[in-house]
Amino acid sequence: MQNFLDEGCSDAVLLKRALAGEEPAFLGLYERLKAGIFRYAFYMTGSRTAAEEVTQEVFLTLLKEGGNYHEDRGEVGAFVFGIARNFVRRFEHRERAFEPLPEDDMLSNLAGGLMEAQDSLAAQVARNQVTERVQAAVASLPDHYRQPVVLCDLCELSYQEAALRLGCAVGTIRSRLNRAHRLLAQKLQPLKSRQADIEATGTEGCLI
Repeated sequence: MQNFLDEGCSDAVLLKRALAGEEPAFLGLYERLKAGIFRYAFYMTGSRTAAEEVTQEVFLTLLKEGGNYHEDRGEVGAFVFGIARNFVRRFEHRERAFEPLPEDDMLSNLAGGLMEAQDSLAAQVARNQVTERVQAAVASLPDHYRQPVVLCDLCELSYQEAALRLGCAVGTIRSRLNRAHRLLAQKLQPLKSRQADIEATGTEGCLI
């Protein structure tokens, strides 16, 4: 079986070969794109099960509708993202259960950054609490603010890449991201205040 990942084939070439029936090419494209699609779907839906479902449906749809891709209109990654975004929207019209993702570095980093913009947390325990609250807070944001947070903060896309996927200007991504961060910091303020009260008491009176 040819290893297309090692051959340096572009995504566009892999897609063309996959549509021509070359299974190794499809598997190579899947390996390149699946992680990004899964993370995006998970952070947008808050459900691991939904993210797995979306990822599967995206690549099945790619095999069916990949002929609609035109290289001169953008990258394959952006085309696939558009498919994923449509499936996420369909899922959001259904009732969904919130499933926290433990030990997630990206959520932890975002939580720390948001809190440090106001004040730093003293304990890792509090950091973990904030991470869970950040995930819930991100899920509660309006879609036009949530998308930049998920793409830039959690999926680590550049402003330019996020702008291409959302079809807007880089400046729009920056302004929406800044506004989203302010909203998230406000949502986390009660937790930070409680942590400050705990820190002020010291260890005296601790029963553990």
